[in-house]
Amino acid sequence: MKNWRDVLVSPDTPVLEALKRIDRGALRIALVVDGECRLLGTVTDGDVRAGLLDGVALGAPVSRVMCMTPTAVRQDADSSEIMAVMREKDILQIPLLDVRGRVVGLKILKDFLTTPRRENRVVLMAGGLGTRLGKLTANRPKPLIEVGDKPILETILENFVRHGFYNISLSVNYLAEMIENHFGDGSRWGASIEYLREKKRLGTAGALSLLTQAPAEPFFVMNGDILTNVDFARLLDFHQQSGAEATMCVRDYDFQVPYGVVRTEGDRLVRIEEKPVHRFFVNAGIYVLNPSALERVPGDSFFDMPQLFERIVESGREAAVFPIREYWLDIGRGDDLERARDDYERHFSDHKESGQ
Repeated sequence: MKNWRDVLVSPDTPVLEALKRIDRGALRIALVVDGECRLLGTVTDGDVRAGLLDGVALGAPVSRVMCMTPTAVRQDADSSEIMAVMREKDILQIPLLDVRGRVVGLKILKDFLTTPRRENRVVLMAGGLGTRLGKLTANRPKPLIEVGDKPILETILENFVRHGFYNISLSVNYLAEMIENHFGDGSRWGASIEYLREKKRLGTAGALSLLTQAPAEPFFVMNGDILTNVDFARLLDFHQQSGAEATMCVRDYDFQVPYGVVRTEGDRLVRIEEKPVHRFFVNAGIYVLNPSALERVPGDSFFDMPQLFERIVESGREAAVFPIREYWLDIGRGDDLERARDDYERHFSDHKESGQ
């Protein structure tokens, strides 16, 4: 679905419904209009992420998160003028309006450009034992377990290449030779792969000490057992704009207390909250780091990413969070694997259609 009319929403449309329109439309934007289709605002997933961080609920009206000063151009603007405005404003989409301010079209930057190749390195952690999957990992590493018609790690690799990232490092340990035999030098996928061979388990950050050369630009680190369709290019842009030394992707996690919670002051009951829901952000296992972060990683020692982020914060440097609202699943247990296999066709079939 790429018809701009399908991403039109009213101001009172719930944020969750607007997100569904954004995802289904593959246009990465929703246009908020009044009853006569006059443009009132725009909503991107970036606006929604900012709203989530501010505590806006998904059931709230989209007017709570929309940009109320959207950039638009007249419907007779030519391509060069549209490109100039999009570059000046650093935006990916721009609505076309008639003389009365009504939406009559939508131009997408992606339609004018091909995906650029990016030099930023991607480090994928593929050395874990996968013990929670039992017999499934007795004779093969978890990243090579198939979901859909290919190994988990292959889908991850293809997603990065699809967004223009081709410099890949695979950190391997358990049954490393199977991973190396499957992926080789990466040329089959248009990638260049190097292997970080752990002689002992080094953790999700310790393996970075094995990089033969420190990256010159911000780089990705991602666990090799995660299925997601996060826009990695957008994540990188977010990190660079934040000015942080490190960015951690996070997910919403809700926990409902199954009882009435009693609030007290001393020995006096103040109020009762019936089955309250507590909301948290949890680590999603995807990170972007500046090269300077490597200075905080000890050599030849077990060291996990949460420890690295703690060191960054303790040193007075900034660490940012990037809320993931796209599909994401950590394949840790058997039921996660079954869910991933059920979800694969729905969330990743478009990658096959695009030739990946």
